[in-house]
Amino acid sequence: MYLKKLKLLNFRSYKSIEIEFDQNLNVIIGKNDIGKSTVLEALDIFFGQGRIKIDITDKNVFQGSEMSISCSFIIDKKKEYLIDTDVKTNLKDEFLLNKDGLLEIKKVWDCSKDKITATSLKTFIVSEYPEEFSYSPLPTLKIADLKKILENVDNSSIAFALHDKLMNSELEGIEIGPYSSGEDTKIPIEIDKRKRADIRKAIYQVIDDKRLKTVEIPIDKEDGKNIWNSINLDLPLFFLFQSDRANKDTDKEVQDPLKVITKTAINNVLDKLEEVKELIKESAELIGNETIKKLEEMNPELAKVLKPDVSNKAWDTLFSFSFIGDDNIPMNKRGSGVRRLILLNYFRAEAERQNSSNKTVIYAIEEPETSQHPNHQILLIDALNEIAQKEKHQVILTTHSPEIAKQTKEENLILIDRVDGVNKVIQDKNKLLAISNTLGITSYLGKLVICVEGENDINFLKNINQNITEFKEIIDIETERIKIIPMKGSTLINWIDRNYLEGSNVVEFHLYDKDADEKYKSSIDSVNNRADFSKGKLTIKRELENYIPAKLYEKEFGINCSNIKDWDNDDVISIVTSKTKMFNHIDEFKEKENIIKGITNSRISKEITKEDLVEMNSFEEIKSWFSDIKELYEK
Repeated sequence: MYLKKLKLLNFRSYKSIEIEFDQNLNVIIGKNDIGKSTVLEALDIFFGQGRIKIDITDKNVFQGSEMSISCSFIIDKKKEYLIDTDVKTNLKDEFLLNKDGLLEIKKVWDCSKDKITATSLKTFIVSEYPEEFSYSPLPTLKIADLKKILENVDNSSIAFALHDKLMNSELEGIEIGPYSSGEDTKIPIEIDKRKRADIRKAIYQVIDDKRLKTVEIPIDKEDGKNIWNSINLDLPLFFLFQSDRANKDTDKEVQDPLKVITKTAINNVLDKLEEVKELIKESAELIGNETIKKLEEMNPELAKVLKPDVSNKAWDTLFSFSFIGDDNIPMNKRGSGVRRLILLNYFRAEAERQNSSNKTVIYAIEEPETSQHPNHQILLIDALNEIAQKEKHQVILTTHSPEIAKQTKEENLILIDRVDGVNKVIQDKNKLLAISNTLGITSYLGKLVICVEGENDINFLKNINQNITEFKEIIDIETERIKIIPMKGSTLINWIDRNYLEGSNVVEFHLYDKDADEKYKSSIDSVNNRADFSKGKLTIKRELENYIPAKLYEKEFGINCSNIKDWDNDDVISIVTSKTKMFNHIDEFKEKENIIKGITNSRISKEITKEDLVEMNSFEEIKSWFSDIKELYEK
């Protein structure tokens, strides 16, 4: 189950807003006091984690007498929930999903009084429900009420047949059907008169009025509670890490984690410690009794009134835990950035430790860049992105950091801005420009720009330049004033670079894959026809991945590539993907292929040698790329 959408109504600065989330990474950007933290705190309140307490002052001062927080989730539509006390059923079949096919839970607080209490909260499922029963949704009704509805639902013969069977059968379970639904399909209906789910199913299938209406079904009272209790068990775990939490060794927020680490470690070996305690007690009592025996010889009266008494303190008072480095500097003597980084990762570890039920975990992190060097910020977003890509992991963070924003893909960026006095999510074509302006991000294009297709091509080009001496001696593309731009790159900085490139007069070198159809030939011809010395080339081989020898693929992925006959022109990556078994848990072939492509260009390409390229008749070709780059650079 993943969080897909958040709706806030009359909550703090938001009169009304809807925010859609990616299943993996989400980076919320906006000016100070625009309401970024409000989004994370609203989620904390919704999930009931207890860090943020809702208060009457959270209501928007300009709107109404109630406020609400709604969350919509992507669910496994085949999964069944125990919404009755006896039979599991499917939310889709029970019309408990909204118009987008999502599970939408809405929490509403009555703000008509001076303060919010437990009775102020009401919880609903927002769904597209049969209009005929919209005022009394069937899942909230008792079995006697359901039987009455079935008795009167339709005058057709099938309705009478269903009613007849239900009311008169002495059997524990009977089957009615097949019958025609009016669409020339046969639908068998199995009914057990003791089970509400079966009665509801029969009613849903025979009603003539198929119109649906958006309704809010209460799930916090009477029989509706069963729905909430069952669904609540499957909701994601939510963990909020705020930027202004205390993070010194002496502060409670850090002391508690360090103490918890100690207690957790002790609990893991408590049985053995108790054995040790008994051994110590027995040994101490033995020594004490022997001492009393000796005392009897000198003072019998005193010896009579003495006995051994062994006391002990709690184990966690005997041990303390902190972090020190090789230089023996303790955590409380480290910089605030280091302390916060350690605390952030304790927060992650604790979230994983608590997730014994294997639920989806949502990490909500406020301004992770706080106290971090820009280089560390890049590492941080890479690490958070890696976490977000894991199954059942979702990351939502707020940031003011240009470094974090630059490394984030467009679909993972959420911009909140004020338009005509109202806070809104900006989703139009100007989103990236607005983000770059908000964070003050500009582009430095350098003296020469190398244009390639994507990030994988950048990794390949840099690796062979840095690891094959002859190429690096021609020109070192890492140390010279050279910018490499992926023309298909999807991060914010890729877009900014391309935007700046369009209006510049910087000389460019373009290198694209030949592919099977030479689809980029016209683009290369256009570059070569410019009057500014820019130059373009297509690879001789099909793709850059074809420049990697078969033996390196075989070593990395444990496959046999001997049946690839035309190494220069075959779709090597596709063939390697179909052969490897390393990622069989991934169903989508394209996703698996992208992973293998990433590994190939970022890691395997580092192992290519001059001898490999000579053997593949590719050395002189690649050498010419860097010679052209040097020539353009010197111009």
